Amino acid sequence: MNDPVPPFPLTGVALATGVELDTVMLGDPAAPPIILLHGFPESHRTWRHLLPDLARDHHVIAPDQRGYAGSSKPDGVEAYAADRIVADLLALADALGIHRFTLVGHDWGGAVAWMAALRAPDRVERLVILNAPHPYVFQRALLDDPEQRAASQYITRFRETALDGGWTGNALERFFATGLARHAAAHLLGPEKAIYLEQWSRPGAMTAMLNWYRASRFLVPAPGEDPPRPAWIDAPFPPIRQPTLVIWGMKDKALLPGQVDGLPEVVPDLTVVKLDAGHFVPWEAPDAVLNALRNWLPAPSFPQDTSEK
Repeated sequence: MNDPVPPFPLTGVALATGVELDTVMLGDPAAPPIILLHGFPESHRTWRHLLPDLARDHHVIAPDQRGYAGSSKPDGVEAYAADRIVADLLALADALGIHRFTLVGHDWGGAVAWMAALRAPDRVERLVILNAPHPYVFQRALLDDPEQRAASQYITRFRETALDGGWTGNALERFFATGLARHAAAHLLGPEKAIYLEQWSRPGAMTAMLNWYRASRFLVPAPGEDPPRPAWIDAPFPPIRQPTLVIWGMKDKALLPGQVDGLPEVVPDLTVVKLDAGHFVPWEAPDAVLNALRNWLPAPSFPQDTSEK
């Protein structure tokens, strides 16, 4: 499944939130809807190996989220706060006439998915998470787990605004080599590399993508630091009510496997599939991801054409 994948048709969808998202839409609109949210520093191409198969029996929607690729890039860090991103998701579903849907998210897309499931349980029917930590489990680990805290220091670096102007030309090439290709270089050679570099080179793209980190409220202490502990972290946390599938690449060096261990406390209806892959599991192990999805998702049913032939 790692052969080159041609471009997918994109449709600009204007949302009530004031942004326009380039969106891939495949499959029968009458089929069960499934929305897939990519993370940093990617685009709808995260799902390139999964979309055609899912579209056989689902209405598949895969947007480029705000700040990414050809989608809107509003100014200001506050434009990338969690509530704005979740509002985009719901507005996209509204614009397409979709009320309830299966939601799939990887990395930052998974963070959005966790929040949407908590905030809009009437809209999110099922939840699928790929290498994206639950917010409660992650913040607790940042405070209590020295290994996860050390692995997460890149977040502090990404919040430095001095980075933005320097990521052009050769610097983008270096970012590609150190930020993505080192994880699974064989999957990112040739045309796929050119696609990433073109997306990152668009005006305002790097600032917009990094603003997701700057707008987040995660407290990332330095190693050895002992900051004041937020009161909410030791209080009961609302559970995820949806049936939830978590697919985790166990070789992830940024989001450590321990992130999976704390999930049963906050996700009662949980299925976990552990894969021999790294952080970018949708394109490192697409066959295994698709197999996990197919084994977990209910058999789709939707209205069929019963008219006489």
